[in-house]
Amino acid sequence: MHEKVVTEEMISQIAKITYMCINEMEDIPVGVSNRHVHLSREHMDILFGKGAELTVKKMLGQPGQYAAEESVKLRGPKGTFEKVRVLGPVRKESQVEISKSDGFALGIQAPVTESGKLDGTPGIIIEGPKGQVVLEKGVITAWRHIHLTEDTAKLLHVCDGEFVNVEIPGDRGCLMRKVLVRVSDRFAPEMHIDTDEANAFGLKTGDKIRINK
Repeated sequence: MHEKVVTEEMISQIAKITYMCINEMEDIPVGVSNRHVHLSREHMDILFGKGAELTVKKMLGQPGQYAAEESVKLRGPKGTFEKVRVLGPVRKESQVEISKSDGFALGIQAPVTESGKLDGTPGIIIEGPKGQVVLEKGVITAWRHIHLTEDTAKLLHVCDGEFVNVEIPGDRGCLMRKVLVRVSDRFAPEMHIDTDEANAFGLKTGDKIRINK
């Protein structure tokens, strides 16, 4: 009977493999969000007709989420945007996500806040092929955030609602602070930022970042 001897070399090799596996899990893809709209069932009916359904144009990084063929016009106090993409599926409450630069063009001061937290946010006029909605609230600049599954969050030692720093690679590489972590097994690992942030940090969809612990 041969005894199995664990040598220092074996321990070192195991440590290296574990470190490599963890490093691979730390590489999180970036998704850059242009201005877009989420619609409730009620507003879908007004804008596109009773019982209208969204048509999938392209699946997005998060499971079940997609960019639709349908688009709307956004009308603010100072300007308008044509052909703003609707994202599906429909939601309980309509929400418009814009960048700060978009807000200047529209004449709307959208707060930087977490998706779904719409109390106290400004409204906007949304125009579709069948009608118009005067949205009383719901225009935001989305807080930069990272979607993680529960297993990945545990591996990276972060939790839902935590703010972390993120290492940005490239010629404009730096440390991005106060990135919100959102954890659910309905998510896929991905960091979402808007076009202003992407341009400032030299990032594009598909680039990889790492949480700095």
